[in-house]
Amino acid sequence: MCGIAGQISSDPRKIARGHDIFCKMQQSLSRRGPDQRGMYENGCAALIHARLAVVDLENGRQPMILDRAGERYVLVYNGELYNTPELREELVACGHRFLGHSDTEVLLHSFAEWGESCLDRLNGIFAFAVWQEQAKRLFLARDRIGVKPLFYAQRGDSLMFGSELKALLCHPEIPPRVDARGIADVLLLGPGRTPGCGVFQGVQELEPGSCAWFEPDEISPRLCTRRYWQLTDHEHPDDFDHTAAKVRDLVLDAITRQLVSDVPVATFISGGLDSSLISAVADRAFSAQGKTLKTFSVGYRDNKKYFHATKFQPDPDAPYIRKMDDFLHAEHTWITLDSVALAEALYEAVDARDLPGMADVDSSLLLFCREIKKTATVALSGECADEIFGGYPWYRDKTIRERYGFPWAQSTAYRVSFFRPEALGKIDPAEYIDARYRQTLEETSVLPGRDFDETRMRQMVNLNFKWFMQTLLDRKDRMSMYSGLEVRVPFCDYRIAEYLYSVPWSYKDFDGHEKGLLRQAMQGTLPPEVLWRKKSPYPKTWNPDYLTAVSRALRRVMNDPAAPLFQLVKRDALEQLLDAPEETATPWYGQLMTTPQTIAWFLQLNYWLEKYHIELV
Repeated sequence: MCGIAGQISSDPRKIARGHDIFCKMQQSLSRRGPDQRGMYENGCAALIHARLAVVDLENGRQPMILDRAGERYVLVYNGELYNTPELREELVACGHRFLGHSDTEVLLHSFAEWGESCLDRLNGIFAFAVWQEQAKRLFLARDRIGVKPLFYAQRGDSLMFGSELKALLCHPEIPPRVDARGIADVLLLGPGRTPGCGVFQGVQELEPGSCAWFEPDEISPRLCTRRYWQLTDHEHPDDFDHTAAKVRDLVLDAITRQLVSDVPVATFISGGLDSSLISAVADRAFSAQGKTLKTFSVGYRDNKKYFHATKFQPDPDAPYIRKMDDFLHAEHTWITLDSVALAEALYEAVDARDLPGMADVDSSLLLFCREIKKTATVALSGECADEIFGGYPWYRDKTIRERYGFPWAQSTAYRVSFFRPEALGKIDPAEYIDARYRQTLEETSVLPGRDFDETRMRQMVNLNFKWFMQTLLDRKDRMSMYSGLEVRVPFCDYRIAEYLYSVPWSYKDFDGHEKGLLRQAMQGTLPPEVLWRKKSPYPKTWNPDYLTAVSRALRRVMNDPAAPLFQLVKRDALEQLLDAPEETATPWYGQLMTTPQTIAWFLQLNYWLEKYHIELV
């Protein structure tokens, strides 16, 4: 994985004068790519790369250049391709010759051979840019699911792009201005974002499964975007047994493909179904090669002392992690975080995301990844199985499922109670949320004749894909890459998503279990106690010291009359938040963010406004 950035302009003088700017953009991405740096500056284009070397350490350097059929192609790329051998074989048959074995070289040749239609052949996670010197046009693309990020901004005849917002903010033509729509996304939807919204004025994110062409022209520069992939409903051809067999094949193949690396690979393990499946498959593959897999789990100091069962988290993770440790042949490491470190890392988590995020849900992952990086450069994690297989409570609880609106964000009125009346300008909060919800439903692919329940389940999948899952993928990418750790997510294999989209809900909910189809399909892979364990969310601290730490920090902010937080937030509302009993809390963002995380989110908001010198316009 890497960081990419660049600028395309019709005026070569802008590129010639921009070297210092490009160096700053590159430096801002150094955490994503700590191993190598490269830059292409020529004519109308500057392409910037910061590399985390994972495959073909010597021959995978970027920007990578290919001369073919009278055109020079220049590529910068962030990601991994999991079908590199098949693509290479096909390209060799077309007359291509390769200098190394990197997926970067295969991607570049694929684009030279097939143009933008190469996207239909790629299986992987990626964001990349290709500049064609002779044609003088830039191509941008992002993977189908949206695992790897790509932001851009057009300023006159120029297009600037980057893996992270911080890279764009290094450019003097992109100041940290946030208008009413951007602040509405932060305040009303955060830590989520409207698809394509880059929050900062004039900044957009290329949406998952989308690509773009940019042709610089002094008078009428052209930027054209299109969606090349989306979930599409179809008649499901298989009975339950064949469906389970197909799911097993897809999951095993996705995990196995993502173990390829020239650097150490590890897995996350929480004792839940998804990470345990990945670890078990990886362990088997490592053992067959005479190697030992390394696994990692995260916990919190004194959690055992303070844990209490809830509807969402009925039991602690530790006993199941120990069971998996006994089951595997792996070398396991327990990483324990304390409350002080967790609170202090809230600010680094903003630096990593460039926005207020998921509070300690972010900062804990950041600290976890930092420790893993000491041992491994690549790790596999279980994100996205819940979205695809229907594991969340809002899939299975009929009352929640049929309730109008985003199921994880029913807190608009509660949120609005914190903000000054002028904070959102003329934007009506309820209408702002409703418009985005309705648009997502309208864009959902549903075959004519589907009954209400099947229609609603497809809407739920699409809502999760475009919103909740993107928030989690943002978190995973930014928190891991902040320490130069590449985290792969096998359940994001687009083949799994495509196949499961049209599978009947009765199959997915087999035997009344969340993700029942996945559990049945993977019989024999895990100890039964783990295979059929009730879903438990990402582990959080139960230690009251954390609530004490973030509450004290927020009171310190409130004692500063110049705190930028008060441009947006009412002081008395924060007082009520700090004084309210925790058990009366309204969730800020699903079950992941309740009172401690809401307090921490306001700390992140204040830090973001101050650190990034946000100008509200």
